[in-house]
Order: sequence, then C-alpha cells, then structure tokens
Amino acid sequence: MFRRFTNSSFVYHKICLIARSNIRMASSLTLPDSRTLAYALDSSPKEGPLIILSNSLTAPLSVWDHVVKVLNSNGYRTLRYDQPGHGGSSAPKDLSPTFDSMAEDVHHLLKKLEINKVYSWIGVSMGASAGVYFTTKYPNVVSKLAICDTISSSPINAGTEDTFGPRVAAAREAGNLDSTIQSTLERWFGKEWLENNPQETQRMRTVMSGTTIDGFEACCNALRSETFDLRPRFAKIGSSVDDAICIVGEKDANLPETMKEMRDKIQEGFEAAGKSNKIDLVIIKNAGHVSFVDGFEQFTAEVLKWLKA
Repeated sequence: MFRRFTNSSFVYHKICLIARSNIRMASSLTLPDSRTLAYALDSSPKEGPLIILSNSLTAPLSVWDHVVKVLNSNGYRTLRYDQPGHGGSSAPKDLSPTFDSMAEDVHHLLKKLEINKVYSWIGVSMGASAGVYFTTKYPNVVSKLAICDTISSSPINAGTEDTFGPRVAAAREAGNLDSTIQSTLERWFGKEWLENNPQETQRMRTVMSGTTIDGFEACCNALRSETFDLRPRFAKIGSSVDDAICIVGEKDANLPETMKEMRDKIQEGFEAAGKSNKIDLVIIKNAGHVSFVDGFEQFTAEVLKWLKA
C-alpha cells in the first residue's frame, strides 16, 4: 500500500497547497465500501449556484483550476472530486468500478454535504459519461448538464477495437504511468501544442502524475466494460434535467461526428419530454480531447453563455 501512494500523494499534496485561497484543500469522504473519495468544495461564493466539475481519465481534480477561477469570478461555486484511484481517491480492491457505481459515489458525497440541488454538471470525457449516468439515475438533482468530449459506449458495445486494455498492460509492464501520461498528453493536445505551451504542459503532467496505476486500470475497466453504454440513456436526459449542451474539441478524433448523433438523440428526448430546448453541439476550435485546456478561452466563454441563459 505504501508503494502505491507515496509519489502520487506527495504530488497531489503539493497541488493542493498551491490552490487558490478561496478553494478548500481537498477533503475526503469514506464511502460505504470503505474507499476514500477526495473532493474540493469552494468556500466562496457561498450563495453562488453550485457546479460539479467531473474529470477525465488520468486527470485528478486540480486539472480544473483555471476553469474554477473563471467560474468563481462569475459568481459560481464549484464542487470537484477525484475519480477512483486518482488524486486522493482510492481505487476499489477489485479494480472494477462502473459508471453506475461512480454515480453512486457522487450521490453519497452530495448527501454528506447536504446538497439537494446542483445547478450544473460539467463533465469531460469519462466525467461527461459519469454525468449522464448520474442525471438519469438521480433525475431532477442537476438542472443543467454539459456533456463534453465523450464516447458513447465501451469498445465492446461499439464493436470497435479495445484501446484501453493495451494501455493498462503497458503501464503495468513499465511499473509506472510516465509513458502513459506522455502519450496521453500527445493524443489529447498534439506535439506542436505541447511544445508551444510548456508551462501548461508541465502543469498537466504534474496534475496527471497524481493518478495511480490501480486507478488507471480501474477507470479503464469501467470504460471497457459491457455495462458502459450511454446510448439507452440519451432519451432519458430530457426528463432528468432542465437543459443540456454537447461540447467537443474540433481535433478530438471522430468525436465531432459521433457527438452530433449524440446531440440528436438527446434533442429527441427533450422533445419527448415536452420541452422546447434547442440542444446545441459546440465545436471548440483547434482543441483536442480535454477541450477546456487547449481551447480554454472559447470553452469558458461558451459555458458561461450557456450557464447564464
């Protein structure tokens, strides 16, 4: 146990120490299965509408720091949490969480914090998938759902090649996530962007190093599981939230095309629920998979416009 947490806990502690003064250092909740769920709740603005920010694979909650500053300055309060085995959260012993179980984790967190209503859930990648599961499992808790840069199902359900298994095997063989983090950064942003943005690249690398190998494998298992399929849930979103938006990086592989289909299905669900909302698909220019990083200005502008609508 000491081996697994020594380096990542040290890095994560350093990240917490440099957080802005109005953001609490990461707190923790003991879940019913004895796992630890780490989270950070802004101490101000106290009366601001609450926004949950949910992270991608290999990205603990500090990945959102720049976005939090913008949201705070516009009157919003944020709640962030670490995915299993990321940052300060522990992974389940069997390394087999599901998106359903991760939605339950957030439900336990909200109960502990005595939060009954959330203004918005903004999730990127697996954080977006978690948002779809949460809102359809616990309808009318979240008012506005932002679904950003996510696949619709596991490879086995999509009939595509499993890319997660080989990544886990490579990390296990290496005994660390160094190469995984580097290849992930290159896949998300491209080598040119990394070279032109050395400070942000180093920040991302530092944040991502707060992921354990067990956490990486656990979340990859959720992403490759037969239980992971958003498609049957798209039609339910309209009866579960008041509004939704889809956001995707222009350079995020084929997701601009697949998320158009996602948007269409979500739109149908809103219409079936008797709601007149127009569900937008926003393309973040020149951005990749974690579009609030390399597309920061447009991403935050589009999100603020939608939050205030």
